Amino acid sequence: MPEVSGNQALIVVALLVLALLVAWWIFRRRPERVRAETPDVLTPGAAPAERNTLLVDAPSAVAPPAGAIVGGIGEVVSAAAAAEAEAARPAPPPIAVAAGEPDDLTRLKGVGPKLQAMLRDLGVTRFDQIAAWTPADIAAIDPHLGAFQGRIVRDGWTEQARYLASGDVAGFEARFGKV
Repeated sequence: MPEVSGNQALIVVALLVLALLVAWWIFRRRPERVRAETPDVLTPGAAPAERNTLLVDAPSAVAPPAGAIVGGIGEVVSAAAAAEAEAARPAPPPIAVAAGEPDDLTRLKGVGPKLQAMLRDLGVTRFDQIAAWTPADIAAIDPHLGAFQGRIVRDGWTEQARYLASGDVAGFEARFGKV
């Protein structure tokens, strides 16, 4: 390895110091130039920020109902979506009123408490009603079952209801399993 003389070490140190001074001068001056080109409201002596009158002073696009408190945007959007869904939903089909005590529709395979409540809201309370459904009746009722659409045909409710309406529990259990 070549020997480094005292002068060479001194020259290397001087060049490093000079490079650091030049870098400091370049980077220190840059923010001042940028700040001078783009004034900011936080700069000392700058004018106050302009008020955004377009958004702040604009009248509300939706007039609140008298005496009601308007919620956030999420509540407004969900209320509008619910109103639109309600308007788009077809009217419930006319269901013949069944005489007698309502049956426990949860005995049908594929019908749980939530689905039973939906059917009761549509006026379906007895097995003999379901047993008498025609394909047109099924087509009219199915859209009102929401996430349960298609269950009537897929689970064979009309066939199940015929067994239960006639009191043939043994036939039902032989065909569909335990009640």
